[in-house]
Amino acid sequence: MVHLAFKKFIIMHSFLIFLSLPFYCSTLVGATSFYDIQPQQIHLSFSDHASDLVVTWSTMNSTNEASLVEYGIVEHNLTQTATGVATEFIDGGLAKRVQFIHRVKLTRLLPKQKYFYRCGSQLGWSSLYNFFTVDISADWSPRLAVYGDLGSENPQSLSRLQKEAQEGLYDAVFHVGDFGYDLDEEDGQLGDRFMRQIEPIAAYLPYMTSVGNHEEKYNFSHYKARFSMPGSENGLMYSFNLGPAHIISISTEFYYFINYGFKQIALQYDWLTRDLEEANAPENRTVRPWIITMGHRPMYCSNTDEDDCTKKDTLTRVGLSVFHWFALEPLFYKHGVDLALWAHEHSYERLWPIYNRTVMNGSLDHPYTNPKAPVHVTTGSAGCREERDEFIPELPYWSAFRSKDYGYSRLFIANKTHLHLEQVSDDQNGRVVDDFWIRKDHVRGYLDHES
Repeated sequence: MVHLAFKKFIIMHSFLIFLSLPFYCSTLVGATSFYDIQPQQIHLSFSDHASDLVVTWSTMNSTNEASLVEYGIVEHNLTQTATGVATEFIDGGLAKRVQFIHRVKLTRLLPKQKYFYRCGSQLGWSSLYNFFTVDISADWSPRLAVYGDLGSENPQSLSRLQKEAQEGLYDAVFHVGDFGYDLDEEDGQLGDRFMRQIEPIAAYLPYMTSVGNHEEKYNFSHYKARFSMPGSENGLMYSFNLGPAHIISISTEFYYFINYGFKQIALQYDWLTRDLEEANAPENRTVRPWIITMGHRPMYCSNTDEDDCTKKDTLTRVGLSVFHWFALEPLFYKHGVDLALWAHEHSYERLWPIYNRTVMNGSLDHPYTNPKAPVHVTTGSAGCREERDEFIPELPYWSAFRSKDYGYSRLFIANKTHLHLEQVSDDQNGRVVDDFWIRKDHVRGYLDHES
């Protein structure tokens, strides 16, 4: 009997050890599961030159391996490999949740070429994706999706954008601030969900961004960590050339979150002044006559939410204090910015060409032909949990068209003299509700044109 009891004890003890093996093994390897090291949140972006692309993705744990992208022009023969680095990112919330963000730069890509790629490490790979490289010449005609304020909850326009992106309707995306609503929530897990939601777009197209007010938490740490924009300022300010256009992205949020320091406003203003001077130099403006800016908060709007742009003097437009320090509107006017793209207001609004609250149309019959001031467009209605913003009943004299429908914009930089923008209504099953061209036959700035 004793012998039989001892045998039962040995069998039971061995069974318990067997059941515990997965726990002990996972403890020994730092509780790493396949999910923890599997690439997710994959997205592309232009580097300092549109001919180079950066592939960015996350893993929830360190792979302790090189970050790799395998790519090539033949789907089942990825003959090229690029190596990058992973950076530990710690969310600022109470849980101090950690993830590792990987960046790999692809250089010397052939222009106008379809590539296939996958990313990851020897421990785990992503699915196979593809992208088309752009034409690096100034004679190329980019097609862009432009929008802001697309959240993880109620992302109204997302499915249509995903479909159009994969059908090849766009060459890149401009997301003008306000992403997950908010990327930091749930110790960053909401941000992870949002990045996975845009992956069917961003893994196929360069996804270019501007920072918004909903990214403010922990000094914009989630925005700076998750996105890989050109330049050296963590994507808060940068520029690049695309076809016949010079594209500039700025942070309007520096003017509103001065608790993070006043110096950042001066830094951006000095950088922007130099960048505009260079872009407007005759040898550059002749080659790329269009200057397009994007920033989150608009200078003008006719909404009812009592936000900054509903007031006569917005901070970005007229600057700070009675001395008008770092005012952006005079800078845009001086250097001949053609198109200013904004979001923040959950609506769409197109303005007449305007400077200092004065309409400056090209002519009465053709307001957007040789306009005498920048054209402002607010496109912040892609969809989010805060829903739509209402308009004041009366259309202001400086506002040309507005819509409360959920939707997004399509920007087509046709050539050196013609630029086209249309607004798509998702509420109306993809119907185009606004459509206009900007035309110009000169490359001079507005002040030069006056003289």
